[in-house]
Amino acid sequence: MLKQLTITNYALIAKADIELNRGLTVITGETGAGKSIMLGALGLLLGQRADVQVLFDKDKKCVVEALFDVSGYDVETLFKEEDVEYEQQTIIRREILPTGKSRAFVNDTPVNLTFLKALSQKLIDIHSQHQNLLLSDDSFHLNVIDSVAQTQTYLDEYSLLYKKYRELIKEESDMVSANDKMKADYDYLQFQYNQLKDAKLIEGELAELELERERLVNAEDIKGELSFVTSALGEENAVVSMLDRISVRLQKISKYLPSEDDVINRVESARIDLSDMLKTLERLNEGIEYDHERLVVVESRIDMLYSLMQKHQVGTVEELIEIFKDLESKIGQISSFDDVIDELRKKIQIEKQTLLEKAQLLTNARKAVFPSVKEYIESQLHEMGMPNARFEISHVLTEDFTPCGVDNIHFLFAANKNGQPTDISRVASGGEMSRVMLAIKWLLSKSVGLPTIIFDEIDTGVSGEVADKMGGIMTEMGQHLQVIAITHLPQVAAKGASHFKVYKQDDDERTISNIRYLNYDERVEEIAKMLSGAKVTEAALENARSLINDHIK
Repeated sequence: MLKQLTITNYALIAKADIELNRGLTVITGETGAGKSIMLGALGLLLGQRADVQVLFDKDKKCVVEALFDVSGYDVETLFKEEDVEYEQQTIIRREILPTGKSRAFVNDTPVNLTFLKALSQKLIDIHSQHQNLLLSDDSFHLNVIDSVAQTQTYLDEYSLLYKKYRELIKEESDMVSANDKMKADYDYLQFQYNQLKDAKLIEGELAELELERERLVNAEDIKGELSFVTSALGEENAVVSMLDRISVRLQKISKYLPSEDDVINRVESARIDLSDMLKTLERLNEGIEYDHERLVVVESRIDMLYSLMQKHQVGTVEELIEIFKDLESKIGQISSFDDVIDELRKKIQIEKQTLLEKAQLLTNARKAVFPSVKEYIESQLHEMGMPNARFEISHVLTEDFTPCGVDNIHFLFAANKNGQPTDISRVASGGEMSRVMLAIKWLLSKSVGLPTIIFDEIDTGVSGEVADKMGGIMTEMGQHLQVIAITHLPQVAAKGASHFKVYKQDDDERTISNIRYLNYDERVEEIAKMLSGAKVTEAALENARSLINDHIK
């Protein structure tokens, strides 16, 4: 409930402070007096775009502040999600600075516009004439039926299943696309795989091949050096032969040598090592042989490996092996993809059946209220001066699941006795659309807890008894929720539990809009002016008293 609204430095308002009560509050004033300025200010609290042009004094900031009683609106979770302190008496404030910068606060905590919109739209519902365009919007029709049928539990269950179903459908689509693409590339992938498979890649092979190539290319030089070394070690007067003779001579004089020097064993050890080394070198020398055919094979293998690395843009054989494994995996996937997709499609069919069952519950709940909605709206239209009005609800099942079920619901209307119900926006006048929308809002006010509803001249295009009926409906709505009506009709104005007047006054420099609460006598005079014009007659005053008193009774 909106308890207080303070507007500072906005449009033609220097400062306005309005205290509001439950029930029906009416706001009247001459055309151009600024009745809609309050709606513009409230629009800022709803998160609408801020414009520095609305500043009354361009050097000062604009502030729009509203105090709401939010108890019973189920918004505490919203506060927790945004880490904003929850208070049953919540203050929402929007500021526009002369620089054009805009700021928003909830209970003095800075908030972003997304949160501001989410919160304020739960607290205020502004119905202006352009909102009648909703009558041509099928989603609005569906929301009305859902509100009356109270399908939220069904909708929540359906939405969870629908989300899962759509995820599975997307997964299937992605898999089919990937499968198609891989199948299109299958021959190429298979060719690459076979080429790498035939290469029989071995980790570390390239380094070994390059070393072998170097040995083959330099075989003569290697053999020459090894021959020199083996000769130096193994000929008759070479190192090993000399060590043999040295070992024999030392044995002869061993008893004269100091035991701690152990030279005999050391010489013997050197002789054994060098003898073993000589055998090894001789074996190596025998194994070194220039083999042109082997060199050709090795170089061909090296060239093939480098060619594969260049083709696949890698630098090692090990990376080629990884590519080979990846190709093997992809080819395996292609081979098994059809089976995986078939399994997924079976799962989708199961989910689809479950989703269809939930959708059917929604459809049944919605269709169950069609008769009562039709009867209720038609009865209200008849009360509002449309005795031949007919209201129908068209229902067609959608071809596929939608986020809200499988129901396409559309409201049809005929104003005349012989008229065929059809699209409201095509056959209804402005006044007729206003009455249809008022009947719908009245229906919703009985079905769900609505926020404060503000009617901006919803009574345009009607007068007399119809206006009186519309005022009666707003009064009855005010028993369930807070209703604020901006009106130009005395029949509606007289129904208000509270009455405010918007008016203009001029000072030395500019025109200013003001709004003030009217007491009983002031209400009588205001409504008398609405009845007779600028010149108030005694008859008009008496008529105004009668209108107000009839409502009070």
